[in-house]
Amino acid sequence: MPSRRDLIKMTLEEVDAFLHETHTMNVATIGRDGRPHLVAMWYGFLGDAPAFWTFGKSQKIKNLERDPRITCLVEDGDEYSQLRGVELVGTGTIITDKEDIVAIGLSTSQRHTGGDPEAARPFVEAQAEKRVGVRIEVENVVSWDHRKLGGRY
Repeated sequence: MPSRRDLIKMTLEEVDAFLHETHTMNVATIGRDGRPHLVAMWYGFLGDAPAFWTFGKSQKIKNLERDPRITCLVEDGDEYSQLRGVELVGTGTIITDKEDIVAIGLSTSQRHTGGDPEAARPFVEAQAEKRVGVRIEVENVVSWDHRKLGGRY
């Protein structure tokens, strides 16, 4: 008999589909004192990899420069029976290439505002001057979808 954990685990295809929905990503890096630094970020993709952009002098970038380990959580659901989530554990690679930063910005903009990415390009390119990107090199995925239980606990 499968474990409850096995019953709610998403397939790779379900994880990919879930991550491509519009959600906010909680990003955890390790602060100088060893404590987690946790922030909510809109995210997009760079190629197939989840990615976000942020100011180059932000705390999360300072943390990643010191220690590239990162854990990200994307979740959804207002009731226990509807909870879904994906935890991505891996390495945060800081991206400084301008074209890649713009690509992350355009992906993020399109996903979260629904607008035409080309219409957003002038704004994104202007913002990219002071931003860097972070590509999440995923090493481990943990997922859950309580809807698979059909209301049974």
